Amino acid sequence: MGPVPQQQRVRRSSRQRDAVQESLAANDAFVSAQDLYAAMRERGNPIGLATVYRALQGMVEDDEVDVLRTDDGEAVYRRCSPSHHHHLVCRRCGRTVEVAGPDVEAWAAEVAAEHGFTAPDHVVEVFGTCAACTAAAADEAAARS
Repeated sequence: MGPVPQQQRVRRSSRQRDAVQESLAANDAFVSAQDLYAAMRERGNPIGLATVYRALQGMVEDDEVDVLRTDDGEAVYRRCSPSHHHHLVCRRCGRTVEVAGPDVEAWAAEVAAEHGFTAPDHVVEVFGTCAACTAAAADEAAARS
């Protein structure tokens, strides 16, 4: 019998992986591995940075977290729902909202079919400024006037 394909492997839970999952669950925004590591150390968890990276990579491979790249190329992570979704991400505070996109799904399938592609997959992230940050920016601008 050959090796088990990656999709069929079941990762064992570990104390470190559980701690990374708990820290991610406490965040509403995407967070970098470095920031997650710093927060965990601040709370007294002696976890190593390499362990945080390994746990995050495993969770990405197991579809337990989403990862996206910031404008400067840094990977950031967020624990998300298991169903297919997209994100609205605030550029200022990082707040993230999961949204469904049935029109995007239909468009992706249509464009793929038009060009002879099958089994299309896609990632859609919409970046903007949330209402709270927009109001805060307006207040800051008014205070400078």
